[in-house]
Amino acid sequence: QSFKLLGFLDVQSVPCARESVLYGSVGSLVVGLGHFLATSRVRRSCDFAVGGFICTMLGYWFYCRYNLAQQRIRQRMIKEGIRNKLLFEGSSLDPERKQTSNERSDS
Repeated sequence: QSFKLLGFLDVQSVPCARESVLYGSVGSLVVGLGHFLATSRVRRSCDFAVGGFICTMLGYWFYCRYNLAQQRIRQRMIKEGIRNKLLFEGSSLDPERKQTSNERSDS
């Protein structure tokens, strides 16, 4: 069973959604409580808490999605490198084999 935020955002299956909501709630608590302790204005502190939730959640969402995209790019590059290594290993196109044959001819 999945938990849907606002009826459409499936928090369990969407990458970074769960962490964004958790960090957003902590940010909301910190900003709202901090503003309340500084000013003792309840309604304004609730407004700041909502703003803190939105800013923290969106900030962490973009940060997490950016890191996830970078990780996927690195995984794709490593996968391609492993595929090329397996494909060219031992053949005349193997870069390591060319280096060793060049070193032998220089000696």
